[in-house]
Amino acid sequence: MTLRHLRIFLIVCETGSVTAAAKQLHMTQPPVSQVIRELEKYYGVRLFERFGRRIYLTKAGEELYSYASHILSLLAEAEKRLSDMSKSGILRVGASMTIGTAILPTIMKEFFAFHPTVQMHAVVDNTATIIKMLYVAKLDIGLVEGIGNWPDIVKVPVYDDELVLVCPPKHEWAGAKSIDAAQLEDQCFVIREEGSGTREVFEAATKAYGIKWKPVGVFNSTEAIINAVHCGLGLSFISPLAVQNAVATGKVAVVKVSGLDIKRKFNLVYHKNKFFTNVMKEFIAFCLEFFKQIRPDLASAPERNP
Repeated sequence: MTLRHLRIFLIVCETGSVTAAAKQLHMTQPPVSQVIRELEKYYGVRLFERFGRRIYLTKAGEELYSYASHILSLLAEAEKRLSDMSKSGILRVGASMTIGTAILPTIMKEFFAFHPTVQMHAVVDNTATIIKMLYVAKLDIGLVEGIGNWPDIVKVPVYDDELVLVCPPKHEWAGAKSIDAAQLEDQCFVIREEGSGTREVFEAATKAYGIKWKPVGVFNSTEAIINAVHCGLGLSFISPLAVQNAVATGKVAVVKVSGLDIKRKFNLVYHKNKFFTNVMKEFIAFCLEFFKQIRPDLASAPERNP
């Protein structure tokens, strides 16, 4: 017995005729009659009494009609409910620190303007933690920086970022047009914690250029690093998206470093076996369009009217 059997049975009941049911179903009469016979054989009862060209439900037929009506009604309700959830369900998004601080709040605000019924649960942590959460299905989608290659994780590049050197506003380099990369040798740096995409890119770049430096502080937030730099504890490399407000208020200064480019990608990431609902697909498309509009001197794209 299948849902198809029940649907055809209901149409026969409601039309009172196999011929009329076949016409409504755009079928020929024999397949409809076959379905009725299969139901009667399956349940071991007669469902219809046949008098001439008319058929009438038996007591057993009335019972099945009631059950079939409820079953198909519940199925329709489930389909509608799940369809609604796919359009306005819960979206679990993770972002690494730089993206989570400088960009994610604006993404959420603008996405909610277009999708007010969506519930978004956001997690901001370092790249390694976001990737781990994707592996155990605690997140649906991630937005991370870093150069890692993670098995079974799909990476979609969405933005080209470049780390800039920041120093205290009264530092000797604050007023310089640029410094040479060699001048970074043996300088004190305030850095991010292990697992951070920013730290990963910074360490890879300085190693590639043969620059040795001294760590004087490890912090797990961009704001803490900016405060540490402001207080004169050391220098740091930070995304311009994350440091622009501090630069605008004179809390820190940006220094151009000749001969040293620390570039990286922001990636939208998800597990390769992830099943995507409609709202997840819409969020990915939204992010791709959003990042196209970001300028290096801004922490958000121009807002769009819903």
